[in-house]
Amino acid sequence: MNDSTHGTSLGEFLSTRRAQLKPADVGLPDYGDRRRVPGLRREELAQLAGVSVAYYIRLEQGLSLNASPQVLDALATALRLDDAERHHLHTLSGDARQSRRRLPAERVTAAVRQLVDSFGDSPVVVVGRRSDVLMWNRAGHALFAGHVAPDSPDQAATRPNTARLVFLDAHTRDLYVDWPRKARDVVGKLRQAVGEYPNDPQLASLIGELTMRSPQFATLWAEQRVRAWDMAEYRMRHPMIGELDVLQHSLSVPRQQGLRVVVTTAAPGSAAQAALQLLNQTLQPSADRPAATGSADGTRAHVVPPVHS
Repeated sequence: MNDSTHGTSLGEFLSTRRAQLKPADVGLPDYGDRRRVPGLRREELAQLAGVSVAYYIRLEQGLSLNASPQVLDALATALRLDDAERHHLHTLSGDARQSRRRLPAERVTAAVRQLVDSFGDSPVVVVGRRSDVLMWNRAGHALFAGHVAPDSPDQAATRPNTARLVFLDAHTRDLYVDWPRKARDVVGKLRQAVGEYPNDPQLASLIGELTMRSPQFATLWAEQRVRAWDMAEYRMRHPMIGELDVLQHSLSVPRQQGLRVVVTTAAPGSAAQAALQLLNQTLQPSADRPAATGSADGTRAHVVPPVHS
């Protein structure tokens, strides 16, 4: 991505987020039907940020690059951006020279495998900067994509992609009770990735594919929302173990830029924890598995053949 394209991305982000703010959100009078443009006017946002209107217009048009950190922070405050969105704004400005940075290699090292093993029976998935699944343990595979071949991450051509699964795979869509929230989170993380890795052609191709194949993705992508990789709580609806409330923790991998270990946990003593334990029981060889199994709500669960990592 060249500087011109980088500037256009910054302008689109500013313009879209400005249009999403109502005057009342920032303490300005609302002129109702007399307002010709959605959201704030350029003049209003420039005034709130303490910059000249001409300079702000140049930013939106992609004509001014490398704005100072102080100006970017002022704009972020005026736009009511959260920490992840503020970081994204700085990244899009070219301040960190991201467009010229070499793409890091994505590989699962012995240290990463050791880290995954340390989580025991907890479902774990290792994802790359494009949300490709680079590795999962048996529980992670069973929880998120038991219908996908367990060895699919071994080759780049067959690796599942979590964003593609969420938007294009009916099984994954059914996993999340509040699917729209999960979808927003996925899009927000991809938006962050595009800002950090603007010269990744495979990432750009993924965005194009999802935009063409999923109207929901296209709508959410146009909103320019950003989500940080941190921790999120979801209610899942698994075909084997029923509904369960879980936390998904996203952990950065040291010395492996762009890689994240996503660990799923449940509250100690909760029905969800019992459900995850039941899921792990189904992965054991039949000789080691208890004779009777049941789901967290007391109903009998279906037992599947063991999944091998």
